[in-house]
Amino acid sequence: MRPDDDAPGLDAPLAAGHDGAVMRDSHNQSRSRPGPEAVIATYENAALSYARSRDRSLFERRWLDRALAYAAGRRVLDLGCGPGRPIATYLADRRCAVTGVDAAPTMVDLFAANLPGATAIEADMRGLDLGETFDLILAWNSLFHLSADDQRKMFATFAAHAHDRTVLMFTSGPDAGEATGTAGGLPVYHASLAPWEYRDLLAAEGFEEIAFVAEDPDCQGHSVWLARTVEAG
Repeated sequence: MRPDDDAPGLDAPLAAGHDGAVMRDSHNQSRSRPGPEAVIATYENAALSYARSRDRSLFERRWLDRALAYAAGRRVLDLGCGPGRPIATYLADRRCAVTGVDAAPTMVDLFAANLPGATAIEADMRGLDLGETFDLILAWNSLFHLSADDQRKMFATFAAHAHDRTVLMFTSGPDAGEATGTAGGLPVYHASLAPWEYRDLLAAEGFEEIAFVAEDPDCQGHSVWLARTVEAG
């Protein structure tokens, strides 16, 4: 299916941001809102304040446990890992071998300090090629910081790091749109495709949908996707 070139637009729905705040664009905000090219610099500048303020109540636990229940093993690729708390540390406590990838150098340093037994890689998730596969791929509150076109390309990157029983989990918005959230108190770009397009992209790269919950009230309003690769034969 072909994407609708007229969407996204102003006042479109937005996923919950890293700080847990949900914001919606207004016409005034749209004139000065940051674009996707500023995301890495924003997280680098906000890294320390973000690490201090990041909600550690582990409201994501139910989804993480569900993903682990489907995963064939415990090798995890955490894309946009940030400082590693609370998600990566929770996974490590459950005997996962976590590889964290982030494009902001300070985030990578914090991740390495918080999880000395994990692998920390400074890299842009776009076009990533680690030459290995994982049992679980996470893009929690990270994929939606990419432009719509870059998000579409990421599904080939997910597939390149998947084997025939890999689980993929990511967050998006509830529908197509662009808006501004916050990271460590700084404004940051968000975008989402429509659910039908995420489904098409998953299917095209050999993933089947397990679940999608838009604005999950039990996960602080995050819209969560869970999928897995389709086993051959």
